[in-house]
Amino acid sequence: MNKERTLSSQLIYEGRVVRLRIDTVQLPSGRETTREIVEHSDCVAMVPVDGNGNLLLVKQFRQAVAKELLEIPAGGIDTGEDPITAVRREMQEETGYLPQKMERLGGFYSSPGFSTEYMHLYLATDLVPSQLYAEDTESIKLIPVSPAEIPRLIASGTICDAKSIIGLRAFLEGRKG
Repeated sequence: MNKERTLSSQLIYEGRVVRLRIDTVQLPSGRETTREIVEHSDCVAMVPVDGNGNLLLVKQFRQAVAKELLEIPAGGIDTGEDPITAVRREMQEETGYLPQKMERLGGFYSSPGFSTEYMHLYLATDLVPSQLYAEDTESIKLIPVSPAEIPRLIASGTICDAKSIIGLRAFLEGRKG
């Protein structure tokens, strides 16, 4: 195994959502170098399907890339919350629906080269109207999309974030089997 050994770790920033640390590591060759690590809590991402078979995507402005993106709903897992509870809360906040059925589609590290964030991926169905209000969701627009449109939206770059591409492709692959 080509494992790096952590020699020291220094926290250099602690914010509301992330922490940033610098790790000094020793490579298998013996050489020392540094790694910048963004510590982020685990998250959930959902592929919600409404009663008409449409996928409920959200359109929202993302400051980090300075543009509005079309995505699957997602959000952080609060302290003490399990992924299923987070799915239910985030669905209510971002879509105004409470899923009665949730099926795990998998999970993945979003950017393992520099971040600790792990994303739990779920299919959310049997949706019932149930709104929870969160202060950072006021500008989210709910966009129903036919599953048949998804490959074109991904190929055109309209859907361009990793969690959405992974989640939607997992959903489409699951429908084939």
